[in-house]
Amino acid sequence: MHHFEAKRGELHCEGVPLRRIAEAAGTPAYVYSHATLSQHYRVFDEAFAGIPHIVCYSMKANSNGSVIRTFTNMGSGVDIVSAGEVCRALAAGAPPSKIVYSGVGKQVFEIEEALRNGILMFNVESREELETIDAVAGRMRKRAPIALRVNPDVDPKTHPYISTGLKKNKFGIHIDQAIRDYEWAARRRNIEVVGVDCHIGSQLTEISPFVDAAARVRLLVEKLLRKGMPIRIVDIGGGLGITYNDELPPHPKQYADAVVSAFSGLSVTLVLEPGRVLVGNAGILLTRVLYTKGAAALKGNGKKHFFIVDAAMNDLARPSLYGSYHAVVPVGRAPGKRTVADVVGPICESGDFLAKDRRLPLYRSGDLLAIMSAGAYGFSMSSNYNSRPRAAEVMVSGTRFEVVREREAAKDLSKGERTASFLAGRGKTRGRIL
Repeated sequence: MHHFEAKRGELHCEGVPLRRIAEAAGTPAYVYSHATLSQHYRVFDEAFAGIPHIVCYSMKANSNGSVIRTFTNMGSGVDIVSAGEVCRALAAGAPPSKIVYSGVGKQVFEIEEALRNGILMFNVESREELETIDAVAGRMRKRAPIALRVNPDVDPKTHPYISTGLKKNKFGIHIDQAIRDYEWAARRRNIEVVGVDCHIGSQLTEISPFVDAAARVRLLVEKLLRKGMPIRIVDIGGGLGITYNDELPPHPKQYADAVVSAFSGLSVTLVLEPGRVLVGNAGILLTRVLYTKGAAALKGNGKKHFFIVDAAMNDLARPSLYGSYHAVVPVGRAPGKRTVADVVGPICESGDFLAKDRRLPLYRSGDLLAIMSAGAYGFSMSSNYNSRPRAAEVMVSGTRFEVVREREAAKDLSKGERTASFLAGRGKTRGRIL
């Protein structure tokens, strides 16, 4: 569910007309519904009420501070993948004891930062990473809490770019190798073995891959317990999908029932890492039509129709990157006539599109559109390609709205940049000699 709906012919976010937000904040802009975020977190958390658990929001999906703060105010922890995310998570109120550090390429300075802050645990992705964490913790005279991320070789039945649980993926340690690495870790003075981690992919719309992965992880946990390993945490990852078009993903309660059943009888705390399922349908990308091309060709003469809008692939990369579907909804009353068209941006790439071959109303220049289900991997994957400033972010609560990230200005694009001294002329602008 979400709180974007038409009222009296005008699309609202909660109690605020999106037209008002466009007038105040400009376009393109990301708009988030606080009520939707809160509701999604509550439903997910309550689904696991029958077992000890920690919800650690996967902030790579959307790292806006107000979004993170919405969840931490409700008791959430955070799943992070970089030192930058450590800092942002702490700034948004995440307790270090509820921060788990995932990712295949943790650098020494990032490991140091996490250890200084006393995070819950590292999800370790390789033997070399484990050795590095041991060495860093030794220099810092600390013990690093770890779980090994095991790769169970389960097909998540999702897009190959967001599949992470197969042998051919870069993630995790194969489940057959894990026991040997756990035995090595248990002998290290600066490593504390606390758990097992598994994450098989994103945007999963079936329960069966979760069930298969959980069954394999349970067998591993039982083997480790028999060997005297103090496993007290099982991190089952995230990945539960949302509805973009006609998908029918499981309800969080169905997901929870399957996961809890898989680990019944074990004295462990479950760690869950939801991302997309919490934020995906809680945000939209608000954009305005700049121009139309071919809109007059409505008599079946085969011409292509385009609606050129002020948002682009640098603002929302998912359609270009994954071929992803996002519904396109008019903010005001839509014209009665319809045509098959692409919704495209101003970037100089044929891959710059937000929607392709959609049957849409015959929009005109100036019309406002909402690109739906854009709360996950929208702004967080945005860039400055074509030297385009990144969009504003807005949060709505009831009848109020606030800009929670200012739109970038052109001057922001050259922040930290210097002209090389041998190019500047008369040495007025000097670069740094490395």
